[in-house]
Amino acid sequence: MDNSIPVALTIAGSDSSGGSGIQADLKTFQMFGVYGCSALTCVTAQNTQEITSCQCLPTKLLQDQLEAILTDIEPSALKSGMLGTAALVQVAVDVISGSQLENYVLDPVIVSTSGHPLLDDEGCELLRDKLIPLATIVTPNLQEARKLTGYDIASPEELKVAGREFLRMGASAVLMKGGHFKGGTAVDLLLTDKLEELWSRPLLATTAGHGTGCTLSAALAAELAKGTGIYDATDKAISFVNRALATSPMLGKGSSPINHFVDVDHKSPDSE
Repeated sequence: MDNSIPVALTIAGSDSSGGSGIQADLKTFQMFGVYGCSALTCVTAQNTQEITSCQCLPTKLLQDQLEAILTDIEPSALKSGMLGTAALVQVAVDVISGSQLENYVLDPVIVSTSGHPLLDDEGCELLRDKLIPLATIVTPNLQEARKLTGYDIASPEELKVAGREFLRMGASAVLMKGGHFKGGTAVDLLLTDKLEELWSRPLLATTAGHGTGCTLSAALAAELAKGTGIYDATDKAISFVNRALATSPMLGKGSSPINHFVDVDHKSPDSE
C-alpha cells in the first residue's frame, strides 16, 4: 500500500496535561508533516508536577486498536512509549514482530519525570529480551539505561559502554539521551555497529522538560517514516527538541511542557 503522505504510529499512554505521551507524539508528527495514528495503552491523570492515578487498558483493547489501524492504514514507522504492564509489552512484541513493521523507535518508558513507576520489573525484563531486538533505534535516558543495562553510567565513557550493551541486546541503533556530566555539558550519543556520533551543548538552565523523551522519539519516528537515514533523523530530532525546550511556554507549577510548535527546519546543533 502506498500512502499519499508518510504515516507514523504511536503506541503509548495518555497524558491529561498534554505535554507527553500520545498527545506529545501526535503534535510532533503533525509538525514534521507526518500523518499520525495512535494506539492507547494507559490513561494517566497527571500534570506538570505528578501522576496522581493511572489505569492501563485491557490487552484485548490494545490488540483491537492495532488491528484496526494495521488492516487499513500501513504506517511507514512506529514508536512505543509507555506500555504500562508486561501483558501490554507482550502485545507490542506480538504485533510488531508478526506484522513485520519497520522503522521501530523504542522509547523504554520505565519511570516518569516526577518519579512515578510506569513499568514493573517483569515488564522491563520482557522489554529488554523481546522488544529491544525488534528496534531500529532505542532511546533511553540515563535512568532507563541504568535500569536496563545495570551500568552506573557516571561518565561519557560509561555512556558508550552502556550504549554498546543495547547493541548487544539486538537493537540496530541506540541514542543515549541527555547525559549530564561535569562541566555543565549535556550530551546525546548515537551508536550503531558502524557509527558513533556525539552531540554536546551547554546544559540549559530551565525547569522545563516534561515530554522531551516522548517528543524526541516521535520526531525520530516521523523522520524515519519519511525515509530519512538514522543519522540525519537523529540530528533533526535532537535539534527540534533542544529548541522546543529552550522556548518552553513555562506552563504549570512543575516541569513545564516544551514548545511543540517550533520550526522543524532549522540549523542543527553542533556535533563532535
